[in-house]
Amino acid sequence: MKTIQITKHSPTLNTILMVEKTLKDAKQIMKLAELKRKLPKKVMHNTLLEILDYLQYSGKIVIGTKGILWVFAERKDLDKMIARGTEV
Repeated sequence: MKTIQITKHSPTLNTILMVEKTLKDAKQIMKLAELKRKLPKKVMHNTLLEILDYLQYSGKIVIGTKGILWVFAERKDLDKMIARGTEV
């Protein structure tokens, strides 16, 4: 009797970075179909969903009923916000 081994495909770092950059540059809520159109290279649907799951888990994006939004602030942006803020 043969056993079938299923291997799960993992997205490459370049693909993840490409999706991150596209979402970061959008600066607004984006639907999945719109994200697919704006990506510089085609990405398989399941691969894109896996990347979005990872980005949501890591706190970089929020996925809601209206679409996907980049919410992660880099350290330099946080430093600027802290400098402008009022200390309590």
